[in-house]
Amino acid sequence: MPRRLRPADFEGDAEDVAKALIGAVLLVDGVGGRIVETEAYDREDPASHSHSGPTARNQAMFGPPGRAYVYRSYGIHWCLNFVCREEGHGAGVLIRAIEPLQGLDTMCERRGLHEPRLLCSGPGRVGQALAIQHAYNGHRLDRAPFEVLAAAERHDIVVGPRIGISKAAEVPWRFGLAGSRHVSRPFPRGAAIIRA
Repeated sequence: MPRRLRPADFEGDAEDVAKALIGAVLLVDGVGGRIVETEAYDREDPASHSHSGPTARNQAMFGPPGRAYVYRSYGIHWCLNFVCREEGHGAGVLIRAIEPLQGLDTMCERRGLHEPRLLCSGPGRVGQALAIQHAYNGHRLDRAPFEVLAAAERHDIVVGPRIGISKAAEVPWRFGLAGSRHVSRPFPRGAAIIRA
């Protein structure tokens, strides 16, 4: 049985946590699947919501670790991030894509489609499929409705630049499960692959 992740598992640098989350299972009220794509963000990073310091909107990103940071993207979809590092630092991991495993009918109904590959292939789609809401902002990831289970086995991770941002997009802090059909966008040809 995979180990349930606890707050201490999120105390590392966002980059390390983002890699460790590839292959982990994320469930929200029992609906979800395997995390296949993440992006890391840190306060020192100009693309991060925490870069300019705490605000009412980003306060959850400053910890404590092992909490959800939820924000609305383009005024449409709620996006889910996992808070990292020590309290007060301001780092997190964006959940960009998951491979649906549990509650497919529910996800299909929420998304209005029936193609599993497209259910959760992007952070806005993840938010819609898992019914992420702003009420989850600051919520502990080791308590209901969340359940995050550690990756059950080692696997190859592809590494590339982040996408969908205008600042520091070249930073190679986007991570994906090598060979997954469920990532939001293909990684560049020749992207580095690491073993985790």
